[in-house]
Amino acid sequence: MNPSHPASNQVDREVAVTRISDTQWQAVADDQVVGCGDASRRPDGRLFVSVDVWQDTDFDLVATAMLADLAAPLYTVVDEADPASTAAWQRIGFAVERREWGYVVPTDPQVTGLGEVQPPAGVTVLSAGEAQEAPLLALDRVVRDEVESSVGWRSMPAEVLPRPAGTTVVDSSQYAVARQGDEYVGLIRVKRLPRQPRIGLVAVRADHHRRGVARALLAHALGELHRSGTATAWAEVTETNTAATALFEGIGARRSGSTLELVRR
Repeated sequence: MNPSHPASNQVDREVAVTRISDTQWQAVADDQVVGCGDASRRPDGRLFVSVDVWQDTDFDLVATAMLADLAAPLYTVVDEADPASTAAWQRIGFAVERREWGYVVPTDPQVTGLGEVQPPAGVTVLSAGEAQEAPLLALDRVVRDEVESSVGWRSMPAEVLPRPAGTTVVDSSQYAVARQGDEYVGLIRVKRLPRQPRIGLVAVRADHHRRGVARALLAHALGELHRSGTATAWAEVTETNTAATALFEGIGARRSGSTLELVRR
């Protein structure tokens, strides 16, 4: 039997919150659905929760029921421009863990200043879709291990795509790569969304840092977007990632909003 959590809110309305699956909760009052909760596990293993209710007074009922059924730590993401949502999660024990800045990134090389940027000597850039899968997977694994051994992959922008355990490259056609000899030394992932392309990741092997590889990858990807008629792209940067912040702000990217990641341990 699915567990049910009967409760009353401040307007004396009986609300029953029931776990209807491993990852979903439903709140019902007067035979009508008045809210729902959802849990999803990210590729890095963290469990993220969300609550959607018709009335703000039902938030605590749904969230508390979820907390009773799930083991900590639990995570959630809110728009920093919505302080009411942040306060609601903090009220039930969540605390701010980190902030991600959102950037609108211009693609016009006359604006970015990337028009004349070339890869370092001996390095070539392969356009999205040209990378071979095996060396791409190998590079992805190397940069992830390097990030994990330093700042930790959890400091990177949140990735929400469901994928099989251990799979990190879902669609190789989204990646342009920097190649030196027979090795891939850097990558950039751009998802071509209808409204605005999203730069999901720019990463360079540690032994090729500070050579201009990341800047060359960005120049290549943004240049292709510009030639296809796309004026801007979107990128998210963790507040503490000063190198990425400097990279994007140095090409004229405009900060546009932020999200907060909260955790309950």
